[in-house]
Formats: sequence, structure tokens, C-alpha cells
Amino acid sequence: MTKKMDKETEEYGEIVSLLFNNGLITHQQIQYVVRIQSKLPNQRPMIHILKELGYITDDVLWDTIRKNHVSLRIGSLLVELGIITDDDLKKAFQIQAEEIPKRKIGEVLVAHRIVDERKMVEVLSLQLGFPFVEPEFLDIDINLFNRIPSKMYESSNFIPIKVEEDSVHVAFIDPTDKEDIRKIQDILKQDIVPCFALKNSIKEAIHKLFSRQIDHGKIASDSAVGIVNQMIIDAMTDNISDIHIEPLPDRLRIRFRRDGVLDLYKELPFEIIPTLTSRIKVMCGADITEKRRHQDARLMFDHVGHKLDLRVSFFATVFGEKVVMRLLNLKRELVKLTDLGMYPRMLQAFNNDALELPSGVILVTGPTGSGKTTTVYSCIDYLNTPQTSIITAEEPVEYVIPGIAQCGIDPKINLTFESTLRAMVRQDPDVIVIGEIRDNYSAEIAVQAALTGHKVITTFHTEDSIGGLVRLMNMNIEAFMISSTVVSVLAQRLLRKVCPKCTEDYKPTVNDLRRLKYTANDIQGGKFKKGRGCSYCRHTGYKGRIACFELLVLDEAVRNAILEKKTSHDIRRISIESAGLVTLLEEGIVKASYGITTIDEVFHHTPRMLNPRPLMEIKRLLGAV
Repeated sequence: MTKKMDKETEEYGEIVSLLFNNGLITHQQIQYVVRIQSKLPNQRPMIHILKELGYITDDVLWDTIRKNHVSLRIGSLLVELGIITDDDLKKAFQIQAEEIPKRKIGEVLVAHRIVDERKMVEVLSLQLGFPFVEPEFLDIDINLFNRIPSKMYESSNFIPIKVEEDSVHVAFIDPTDKEDIRKIQDILKQDIVPCFALKNSIKEAIHKLFSRQIDHGKIASDSAVGIVNQMIIDAMTDNISDIHIEPLPDRLRIRFRRDGVLDLYKELPFEIIPTLTSRIKVMCGADITEKRRHQDARLMFDHVGHKLDLRVSFFATVFGEKVVMRLLNLKRELVKLTDLGMYPRMLQAFNNDALELPSGVILVTGPTGSGKTTTVYSCIDYLNTPQTSIITAEEPVEYVIPGIAQCGIDPKINLTFESTLRAMVRQDPDVIVIGEIRDNYSAEIAVQAALTGHKVITTFHTEDSIGGLVRLMNMNIEAFMISSTVVSVLAQRLLRKVCPKCTEDYKPTVNDLRRLKYTANDIQGGKFKKGRGCSYCRHTGYKGRIACFELLVLDEAVRNAILEKKTSHDIRRISIESAGLVTLLEEGIVKASYGITTIDEVFHHTPRMLNPRPLMEIKRLLGAV
């Protein structure tokens, strides 16, 4: 009977089986928890339910795990303890199977942000009874360190930290890995006391100890040339938007921003920092002797006939100069207005009630990196006809468009925004494009130009469309001027798209509905998707990005609200009721309902000012049914 029960409990997990075998829970209690699990809308770990019912306590759980830790694996432990789900673990195993060389499952979970490394280590340290240490801050005996062949440190999976009596304390990223423990034990010929540590902490400790023994010498300048060239070429081929070159206390870290998210590209020795930074300064004409002040520069990079424009920023930090390179002109073709991702009614309203008007200010708003410049150029392309005179003031010119007069601002030769804006209105333009409203002066020029019969397109850094109007009022522009000149405000964000290679159906959870303030009926008709993660999308579940929009076309009611200087809340409510405003959150929900993006992306990137309306109502307003 006992053996039969042992087999039955095994299917519920190793911890539950251990608790049963130690007589801490009964078969009846297990079956009762299983019945409760089957009735819950969302799967919950058995351990959580056992604790909530009072069948076990944390002390009992921890004591049981500590006594039996040798039989447990990190992946199954994390699932049973409710830190990750079964799907998360399956995804990690899939990634592990595709990788060459293969990494431990704990490393995969952390590297792909399935679980936070520090949280995982701290929780497992507590649960398993292994001490948690941070080797980078410990004074490790160099002789102990040298007892292990240096080749074995390449993986950065472990480091010996001290000898205590007849045992050696060793920090591991996975102290449950019996193979690693056996290898170290065979070399040191002593008992091992495993400890938990973060991989980066182990890595930094190893680097420091090697640095004490080896004189790395100066790195040749030609090596820096090759590294910089290859880095830019790799960024070009992978559609990277920004390169971050960051000096750390013991190394140089290079990260790429891909689809709005930073990913590690490579790490280099600390000694290369001055040489690499100087090489980039030479390439972009910055002052190589100035290391204490911030600098901005520009670099034209030519690779196999393809010219790339990079904006380079040097930022002085305590460990050296951080360099950020923004890649421009990655796309040779402009994006057509119809391809931006607006739904039919919104696109029609933007064309008819904003772009087609003879005069007025059109504001495109959003934070840095939200695609505002792409939208502005799409508008220019739409308006660019032989009968129209278009003139721009940009810093810098990102797309060169034949047939329009584009001016790149260059303060070094006293070609400033102020002087350019003054000169623009004397050029008899029909359309004026101002790269960005950055101060009261540029705001006043935009409004004055609209009053004199020009069409003005410009960008603004605000949260949403209503924020653009409120910010203008806060810049001391008279309310009647805003009311009579601003014709529309287009707010936007960029959301990551679900990877087409690994997309699968996704049913919104109870938590999703709670965050949306929805019931199940409110999302009827939605076909939500999520990326499982594959090699094509680098196991993120996302590939590429799409814009999400909020269009406010000012009508009489909104103009009156501005004249009366009503609050942003009141203006937003009036805009929804009278001008048919669909918020960024609502438009994002529609894109998620078609499986283009995910609910998580919508929540992470759109402001939540008001509760969204039901899905079908939003689709009707956008013409997306």
C-alpha cells in the first residue's frame, strides 16, 4: 500500500512526495488539494494550497527540503514552489536544447528573464539551506583559487571562497548540480560545502583574481578599430536602434537595443576602455583629450556601399566615458501613412481633419523612441506634391526626401533652431516641419506660423494627446491661441509584435481581466496570442514592433474646454464623449485582440488614465470590426 501511494504522490512533485514519505501530510489531504486545484480558474502550486489550508508550515517545508536537497533539481523546485510555471520550464528546456554550447537550466531561466536571478538565488538559498554569498566582496585566498585549473573557471559556474576545518566552501550558481560538486571534490580532495551565488558575482571575483596574477598589458589600437567596426556592422545587420558602451568597475559592457529592449552584445576587458573610446572619438571628430565633460558628435559609417548615420553621445561617469550610438537611416524607404498601423476610421480622420486642412498645428507626441520621427516623415511624404512647398528644421536630418527643403541644425556654426525658425517663415512655405518643440520660443513660432496660414507639423514629448495640449498651456501659450491653431494631436507608442514563428493562442487570465477592469464578456471576439519563444525571436516571443496610436481631432467642445482652462481629466472626458477619442490603452487592446501584440506589452507601454471600454465598442469606434 505504501509503495502504491509513493507512486501516486510522485506525480504531484518531489516536494509533495517528500512531505508524504516523511508522514507530514496524508493521502486524503493530497486528494483534497487536488480537488481544490481542479476547481480554481488558474492553476496554483500544491505547496501554496497546502500552506493556506494549514496542513504544513514554512518551517516544516524548509526543514524537509534541507534534509533531502540532494534529490532535487532547480527547475522542478522553482515550479513546485510557484516561482515559475510549467510552461516557463518547458520554454527553458526548449531553449537549452537549441543552444550550442548548452547552459545549465538555471542559467537559461535567468538569461531569458523568466526569473530574476537574485530572487531565484535568495529563495532557493532559504528553501534549500545553502548559504547565500557574494564572492566579489570576499577576500579569497589566491592559493586556494589556484588549486583549481584556470580552464575550469571559463564557465564562471563556481569559485572556492574559503577553507573551514576539513571542508572547502565553494560558491556555485547551481549548488544542486552533483556533477559540478563531484569535479571540485576530485580536484581538491576535500569535502565540499556548496553555497549559492549570483553568476555575475562569481564572474567578477574570478576576473579580479586573474587580474592580480596576470599583466594584461596594453591592447593594440588596431584591435579597437576591428572591434568598433564589427560592432557597428553587427548592429546594422540586426536592425539595432542603439548601441550602449558602458564602463563597469572591472570590464566594458556593450549592449544593443533591439525592439526597444537592451540585450547584452559582448563584454571586453577593462583595459580596452580608453583605446576603444578614443577610436570612436576619432571616427566622429570628437575631442579625444576631453574626458571630464559630456560630448555629442556624429559619425558617418560606410559599409559595402551602405552609409549609416550615427548620433554619438559621450557621457562622463566614475568608471570612464559611457558611449551611446543611435543608428539612423537603417531604412532606406519611408513608411507610407497607410502602413503605420492606424485603423480605418482613425486614418481617415487624420487625413481628412488634420493633414488635408490648409493651416494649423499638428502635434505628434510620445516619449523618446516611440516612433514620432517616422510618423512625421510619413506625413511629409503624404503631403509632398509638386504644388506644395515644404521646409523643415531638424536635428539631425534623418531621411533625405527629394523635393523638400531640409535644414539640419548645427550649433557649432551658429545654425541654431532660433535663427532657422525665423528664416523659415520668410521662405513662403505651405508646410513647416519643426523637428521638436523644445522651448517657449519654438512653441510660439509654431503657433504664430499657423495663425498666418501655414500648416505646421511638429513633435512633442508628452504622455498622451491631452498632455500635449496641457503642456502648451504650461508654456505660457495663450489658451485662445492653442484653441484656434492646434487642429490635432497624435500620441503614439511602439509595441513589440508577437513572433510569427512561435505564436500560439493565449487565453487572458483572471489577473489580466482584473488589470483591464474587464469581465470575460468585455473581451468577447478577441483572438489573443503569445510567442512561445524560438531561435528566430531569440526566445523572447517577440519580433519587430508596431505603433499604437491615440488621435485627438479638436472639435468645438474640446476647444471650449481649452478656452475655459479645464483640467486634463475634464478635457480627456470631453474628448472621449464628443470627439470620439480612443485612448492608447484601448487601441493597444484592439491590436492585442488580433494577436498582433500581447496584453503584457500594452500594459507596459501605454498610460492608464481611464478604464477602457469593452472590446467590441472600441473596434466599432476604430472601424476595426
